[in-house]
Amino acid sequence: MKRSFILSALFSLLLITNSYAQKKVAVVTFYADRMIGVGEFGATATAAMTRLVNDTSFNMTPLLQNFHDQFFNTYATAFPFQLLPEPDVTGNADYKAFSPAGESTSGVFKDVYNQPFNGYKVVMPLLGHANEDALLKIFGQADGIMKVYIDFDLVKIGFGGMGVVKVNAHANIALFNKAGDKVFSIKEDAKSKDVSPLVGGVPVLSADKILPMCESALTELMNTLQKDLPKITKKADAKL
Repeated sequence: MKRSFILSALFSLLLITNSYAQKKVAVVTFYADRMIGVGEFGATATAAMTRLVNDTSFNMTPLLQNFHDQFFNTYATAFPFQLLPEPDVTGNADYKAFSPAGESTSGVFKDVYNQPFNGYKVVMPLLGHANEDALLKIFGQADGIMKVYIDFDLVKIGFGGMGVVKVNAHANIALFNKAGDKVFSIKEDAKSKDVSPLVGGVPVLSADKILPMCESALTELMNTLQKDLPKITKKADAKL
């Protein structure tokens, strides 16, 4: 009986030790880039996409919410580290006061292309490490920081002015350790099952055509990440 009690106590101690020893990461940005890449379709498509971004009916909030929930409720459970609770990040006073380099927040230069999830800052992928260094100081209690965003572009299926387009969705996930070194940088992508026609070689860029394709592509992407993320992040803990 005594031996059984000792073994039970040792097992509980090991569980507690492992719990405290597990490393912690702060997700410091989580957003969607609403400016879908249409570069290969020329100036007419670029102008149409710019108008669409400013159209209130072009609402990516449900897509971003879906990806956010999948990321924190499903993907995060397979990480070899813990994520800091979101309120500890978005509610941090220094984080709230932080102005990331490259982000325009007011006036005619206000960023309407990038849509952050509730409470997050948009920390864009820029040259240099000023943003990452500042955020590592803000979250000194963490062993690293993670940046997450999704973006989209259109790809043509067919030749010349004929054919259709699909949306290609990209998930961008980067992890940095306390020294500011990149532990990993993931860019997974997946194409939509839905398609849209080309008219005179230019895609139809309206919210009712593009949003369902974005949703279709994101669904495919989340299925891909479900399979691939555990393998990619498996050895990350050793580098934190």
